[in-house]
Amino acid sequence: MEPLLPECYFHIYNRAIGNELLFREDKNYTFFIEKYKQYLTPIADTLAFCLMPNHFHLLICLKPQATIEAQLLSSAKGAKNYPAADCIEKRELFLSKYISKQFSNLFSSYTQAYNLIYNRRGSLFLKNFKRKPVEDDGYLIRLVNYIHRNPVNHGFVSQPQQWKYSSYNAIVSDQPTLIKRDEVLQWFDGLANFKYNHFYSLEL
Repeated sequence: MEPLLPECYFHIYNRAIGNELLFREDKNYTFFIEKYKQYLTPIADTLAFCLMPNHFHLLICLKPQATIEAQLLSSAKGAKNYPAADCIEKRELFLSKYISKQFSNLFSSYTQAYNLIYNRRGSLFLKNFKRKPVEDDGYLIRLVNYIHRNPVNHGFVSQPQQWKYSSYNAIVSDQPTLIKRDEVLQWFDGLANFKYNHFYSLEL
């Protein structure tokens, strides 16, 4: 499985098991975002996201190693188990596992609350979330388009701005947001070109 490394971009995605839904109503989407902020924003910048009824997509850039280490070392368990500074490979592996654990904590926390609300038991997300490193600038642009147009491609809406549970509207607005808006708009050479490039789907 691809290691999750500091200062690297990743396409993260996962789905519900079987025919289950991850999100049944508005409050589910809102709660997931709250948990996302709790577990992921301390260690990752968010460039784009889309939450769909049975799956989700994220484009993130993991924060610098020092930032992630500070989060890790803030817990007694992390401080106790973190390898010595001269064990570079062990530290890299430990950090990758810590980042993965933050995702697991997000999914577990959300699932526990979801199960309580809907009187269900067991897992909700597929066990292993997918992660794909993104190293090409052109692919970053196509991926943002793909993420925002996911609801269009699945037939839920006709334009990206009509879907409430993605980062599209946060990027085109001037309101405060956790999305790295300026960086994304820079990839597209500005807001006008960002909007234009979302009128149609780009091949990944």
